[in-house]
Amino acid sequence: MVVLKGIPSIISPELLNVLARMGHGDELVLADANFPTSSIAQAGPVEVRADGHGIPALLEAILQLLPLDQYVESPAIVMDLVTSDMVKGLQTPIWDKYQAIINKAEGKEIRMSQVERFAYYERARKAYAVVATGETALYGNLILKKGVISAGQ
Repeated sequence: MVVLKGIPSIISPELLNVLARMGHGDELVLADANFPTSSIAQAGPVEVRADGHGIPALLEAILQLLPLDQYVESPAIVMDLVTSDMVKGLQTPIWDKYQAIINKAEGKEIRMSQVERFAYYERARKAYAVVATGETALYGNLILKKGVISAGQ
């Protein structure tokens, strides 16, 4: 927990450091409890532990500090369902939560895209950091692309 004015208490010192060090275009993976965080981090991304925290609460806190990239079609990316889960009609209500949180934080509708599972893992390997969470929702992973802060913001 960080004890500073304006920093949400759910943001750990390690996560705050990562957010501060990220540059425009860098990506942050918010990984659900089933995601292979440590394996992915061996490829290069910084591993940050936020065990026990759900992604919606972390997302709300992170978006108080992190601008999303306005120069890309979709600065928020989820992992698409595998074919067998699509056929079963598996629902992903967590995505609606993410969409609402992101839209509120940005003050406008933000496009959230879906990426095939193995392409998602490859993208995660190129991220700046992967945050391991306690999120138990299936397909709860979310990638955020950092944007810029304009002068005067």
